[in-house]
Amino acid sequence: MTTATSPLLFFREQRFLADLENQEAITVFSDAISAVDHHLNRRFEEGEQIRALITERAVFTDRILIHAWNQFEWDNNISLVAVGGYGRMELHPQSDVDLLILTKRDNHSRYQKNISEFLTLLWDIHLKIGHSVRSVKHCVQEAKADITVATNLLESRLLVGNEEIMAKMLARTGPAKIWRSKAFFEAKRSEQDDRHEKHGNTEYNLEPNIKEAPGGMRDIQSISWIAKRHYGANNLEQLIACGFLSEEEYQLIRQGEDFLWRVRYGLHMIAKRPEERLLFEYQRKLAEMFGYKDNDRHMAVEQFMQRYYRVVLAMHEQNDVLLQYLDEVILNEDSRAKAEHINERFQIRDDYIEAISNTLFSEQPSALLEVFVLLGENPAIEGASSKTIRQIRENRHRIDETFRENETNRKLFMRLLRCQGKLSTQLQRMTRYGILGKYLPEFDLIVGQMQHDLFHIYPVDAHTIQVVRNMRRLGNPELAQTFPVASHVFKNLPKPEILLVAGLYHDIAKGRGGDHSKLGSADVEQFALKHGFTAQEIRLLKWLVEHHLLMSSISQREDISDPDIIYKFAQLVGNQLHLDYLFTLTIADITATNPTLWTSWKGSLMRQLYFSTREALKRGLENPADRQEWINNTREETLSLLIEKGIAESASEALWGDLDEELFLRESAPVIARFTEKIYAAGDNTGPIVFIEDAGVEDISATRIFIHTKGLSNVFPITAACLDSSHINIVDAQLYTDSRHRHTFDIFYVLDEQGKPFANNPERQRKVHSALVKTLQAPSDEAFEVQRRTPRQLKQMTIGTSARIDNTMTENTSYLEVITPDRPGLLAQLGQIFMHFKLHLHSAKIATLGERVEDVFYITDTEDKPISDPALCREIEATICNELDSRNLDDTSSGAPLELINSRA
Repeated sequence: MTTATSPLLFFREQRFLADLENQEAITVFSDAISAVDHHLNRRFEEGEQIRALITERAVFTDRILIHAWNQFEWDNNISLVAVGGYGRMELHPQSDVDLLILTKRDNHSRYQKNISEFLTLLWDIHLKIGHSVRSVKHCVQEAKADITVATNLLESRLLVGNEEIMAKMLARTGPAKIWRSKAFFEAKRSEQDDRHEKHGNTEYNLEPNIKEAPGGMRDIQSISWIAKRHYGANNLEQLIACGFLSEEEYQLIRQGEDFLWRVRYGLHMIAKRPEERLLFEYQRKLAEMFGYKDNDRHMAVEQFMQRYYRVVLAMHEQNDVLLQYLDEVILNEDSRAKAEHINERFQIRDDYIEAISNTLFSEQPSALLEVFVLLGENPAIEGASSKTIRQIRENRHRIDETFRENETNRKLFMRLLRCQGKLSTQLQRMTRYGILGKYLPEFDLIVGQMQHDLFHIYPVDAHTIQVVRNMRRLGNPELAQTFPVASHVFKNLPKPEILLVAGLYHDIAKGRGGDHSKLGSADVEQFALKHGFTAQEIRLLKWLVEHHLLMSSISQREDISDPDIIYKFAQLVGNQLHLDYLFTLTIADITATNPTLWTSWKGSLMRQLYFSTREALKRGLENPADRQEWINNTREETLSLLIEKGIAESASEALWGDLDEELFLRESAPVIARFTEKIYAAGDNTGPIVFIEDAGVEDISATRIFIHTKGLSNVFPITAACLDSSHINIVDAQLYTDSRHRHTFDIFYVLDEQGKPFANNPERQRKVHSALVKTLQAPSDEAFEVQRRTPRQLKQMTIGTSARIDNTMTENTSYLEVITPDRPGLLAQLGQIFMHFKLHLHSAKIATLGERVEDVFYITDTEDKPISDPALCREIEATICNELDSRNLDDTSSGAPLELINSRA
């Protein structure tokens, strides 16, 4: 009653059967499974071919199931059937063993006891079983109603039982009866579209699902299912004879599948569960398992993931062309539209472009670029026909140095950049089909290149194309509401292709070692020289690529309310044209790096820097703004506003005392007036005054919290700890002190956990206000305890802390830069370290870049002077690094180390 299978050298089946006669069945089965697991895993670690391991595990499981089945009495009207991946003879270490218990008739009652005991035995021996019990009739009903069931049955095979029942089930669920080729194809393609949508329609997720994401194993299986059902083939190799696959395509799919199988096998071994996601912690372990090593340019995990991304990109390409071919063969074979000629080389049929001649690309290689130009210039064309894609792939080797030096091809590429259609879509296609990397060899180096962090969520090639997409979208009316200034500037650029080329090249040299901005500047110069740019345009391009990080760095790390900072930046920019191009490049770049990290606050900083620099350029670099005049004007305007409110000038001056006049440089007169009015209204009240409002010039960009205290010296760490426990993130802090009266005038700019202002939510504002007042009135060590746990992804990022004090950045303060992994309670910890060294914090610029923060603090010593002692600077830096790193991943630690709390006491 059993089916024959090949003998397994590592499974001593006769000994196994003898043990079954003399020992407890569960123990015998479990021991055999454990021994074979160990044996196959050892062979995997030794590098054996993955197909042999996958198949042999399935064959061994066949033998185990047959012997388990034979522990019970059955008649000839019931069968055990392997379905799904197991039915294909593919079984990974933690994969489900999918079974169908197939009966001739609907009534299963006489088998119920045996079926229950059989399944219990399988669970007891720790097989991961997925099962169903169905009659032939029930199989047909379920398959008609559910494409997933029909697909599972497509790859079913009999393990033990009645072959006639099995044949009857296959015949009645086959394409001649249900789910004919057209319906099956449409259902599977829709299923794939939905699956891709769940994974962002990209192969390039940070923690990709190797089974379900685009380019993953399911894409290969989908093609196989559709083709097998249409052609009646039993495996992919048989599809070569059908004309569906070429030998080259078959080998490419097989190699990609081997790689993905190997990754999946290793993933199951490491996770010890049926895990399909390449989580960060597994990526590193797999890289080590597969022998990758860190080098000067790339971490081992980055090398492994680049290999992964390149494989799934190739599999996605195969999926594209084969699905398109099936679409043409299955859906449109009988209704082929008449071709519409575009020119003597190309025509459109059924909304797809196709080469007129089978020898077009070999005879006229320039057509390899022209096809994408035509796609970009005619948005109505949905894509290229499968035949044309195959011709492109077969001829892409013709793009060599001679091709790249050809003036016609250079003009075609520039024509592509100027096309009005979806340029980024064409660049994606060119990347997927291997054309862009052939034409720009420097681009090929970054295909699939990832950075192992949470800030750069795309590999470099995908990020680059997203930058180009963002640039083009700035010209769309709907984006003008989100980025009104950048959109206006973009529309007025004299030559948008300069911006597009800068976008293509801004990160082109990443991963080569050295400064990628300078290396990329040299690359873009060579491109521009070959593609008809003028000497002036080439200088602009080089400058943009070399300085593409400048504007974001200054806006987020320096005090852009200081006219001296603006003047220095304006000197670097030089003129309005450079500023306009750099501004739009920076906006496109930041939003393409990680859209979730773009906030209204960052947008407001960029706009403020742009407009302030524009004014400086209008005024002329020979006429810098007078800093003291700016301060005096704001002070006078503030006093006038307060007089209108009935507060005398002398009363205001008394409230301010010897307050740092930087306040009048950084804040506007109406803001200072409102805060002063709140202090005045409080009279002799000695408790903290907290005032919360939303801030922004045209659009609300953050929530501003003003805190006034009397005699409290550690406002920053207390406030930081309190806001952290309220899930509020500080993005900027300005701290001012009236040292004569020991009064503080501190201003915090904050966002909620979604990166949004919150003052328009009365309940949220009330809770935050109440928490701050309560904590500031009675601060205690408990206030510094971290209440939130470090998220899983952050725990996997193992960068260390760096701290640097620089006394050359500003005249009156020391500049402290801290780069460290993000974690709850971080600012409170830093604030307490400042307290330990009796440092005065004047302002803070907080920048979160994925899993790390790059924060800047302007500090002085107890006498409000820069920290000039080099030994003390080194001690502060070392303490910050040691304290932050020692508690980086400790979720339960308090905000301050014990020795600092004790020293404070």
